[in-house]
Amino acid sequence: MGFRAHASAVRRIVGIVLAVLLIGGVAAALVAGRDSRDTGTATKTVRGVIGSEKAEFFADPEVVKALAAKGFTVTTETAGSWDMDQQSLQGQDFAFPSSKAPADALRGRSAIQAGPLRPFYSPLVVVAHRAAAQVLAGNGLVTMTGAARGTLRMEPYLRAAADDRTWQQLRGADAHAELSGTVFVTSTDPVASNSGALYLAAASYVADGGRVAADEAAVERTAPLLRKLIRVQGAQQTGSDAPFRDFVSGVGNPLVLVYESQVAALLLQGQDPGDLIVLYPDTTVSSDHTLVPFTGSGRELGTLLASDAGLRALAVRHGFRPQGAAAEFTAATAGHTDRLDQKLTGVRQAPVPTAAVLRTMAQRARS
Repeated sequence: MGFRAHASAVRRIVGIVLAVLLIGGVAAALVAGRDSRDTGTATKTVRGVIGSEKAEFFADPEVVKALAAKGFTVTTETAGSWDMDQQSLQGQDFAFPSSKAPADALRGRSAIQAGPLRPFYSPLVVVAHRAAAQVLAGNGLVTMTGAARGTLRMEPYLRAAADDRTWQQLRGADAHAELSGTVFVTSTDPVASNSGALYLAAASYVADGGRVAADEAAVERTAPLLRKLIRVQGAQQTGSDAPFRDFVSGVGNPLVLVYESQVAALLLQGQDPGDLIVLYPDTTVSSDHTLVPFTGSGRELGTLLASDAGLRALAVRHGFRPQGAAAEFTAATAGHTDRLDQKLTGVRQAPVPTAAVLRTMAQRARS
């Protein structure tokens, strides 16, 4: 009995020692795991409101991975660039509208004193189906510069819009049953969306003899024409993504205003463009995608998007032109010059009115 009692006691002691070692090992593993996570893969979550044309960029797994490698997890929600100013934006680290004008309207709400953060830009273009482009070219509204690229002549186009010109009145349109009704370019809602507002800015500039609208009187001079450009469209989208998707899928109007970046992304990602023709307006506006930081983390993100070579390359893959790095866009799109005008040859940039004037212009066009 004495021997059995001794053996039992030894077993209890060994069990206790093993349990202590096991607990200690688990604790050590947890500490090691926490230390590894803190030093290797920790990220800060940065929240922001973005234009819909940048949604695919931020959702790209490679962009997510590249941002995580720099310590960022970015969560976004989309809104029209001009709608952002109407939102509370509480809890957001940044807003990322599609140009300087709505960014200026937002900047006054930020306590962060920083210069403009404009990582990339994209000119506005009009996409057309081949038949529509050929008919417009045959009637002097378009000059074709290649098999799948051309120039939209803004003065003749705006005269046609002012005269309520229909496709049936254009030579050659009768051979294409899908071309009927008033000739117009589908754009987004100018009150809510940046691309729609910039379309009006370019049209106003051309219609008013090359003068940028600076006051109420200037807005009123072109308001009747701008109303025609908007009213003929009926209901409008608040973001540029949906109209472009509709066009690519073969539904909707044969002429749609989009960002060049949307076309470039389609081509660079190997998707079939079908009979898509890119028309560069001879007077257009480049959309400077401008990040407005509300926190230090938002500012860090904006700086990173502009300065990191890997993120710039990913931005190019999504069709954007990096600020100050034209060669990167040129190299990436070298195989698509049949549709993309890398140097924007013969394209005049219209100055953009102030945010207040542009908002008034959009409201007059919608009234």
